[in-house]
Amino acid sequence: MAKKVIKAVIEQASDGGYGIYCPELEGVSLFGYGLTESEAKEDLRDNLEMFVDECEDENVIKSLNKGDIKFDYQYDISGFFKTYNIFNVSELAKKIGINPSLMRRYKQGITMASKDQKKKIEKEIHILAKELSTVQF
Repeated sequence: MAKKVIKAVIEQASDGGYGIYCPELEGVSLFGYGLTESEAKEDLRDNLEMFVDECEDENVIKSLNKGDIKFDYQYDISGFFKTYNIFNVSELAKKIGINPSLMRRYKQGITMASKDQKKKIEKEIHILAKELSTVQF
């Protein structure tokens, strides 16, 4: 049986830690939490194992591939900036053409970016990564 791949979104928790949730799982609340990203990932894996062990619904267990799951970790904007806190958010916003105040609200999770805005930010960060990979000293 091949591993099932499930999207898992990493976000900044309200207390400053990391939260992970799986938006594609219908009828299953699977979450992870930790003070670090790796703790949250480990908690998510532990919660999956516990859920599969305790679940009595064979259809749900089957939908979870009996726990044989690979998580496709993705960030929401707040989670990205928490993990990669080396960025000056306001300066990055200016570089990629977004209002700095709006970008700070995205970072804090106060305002949620639209799908198009997320794609724009992602694209521009990938361009920046390519630029940075050519730096020589």
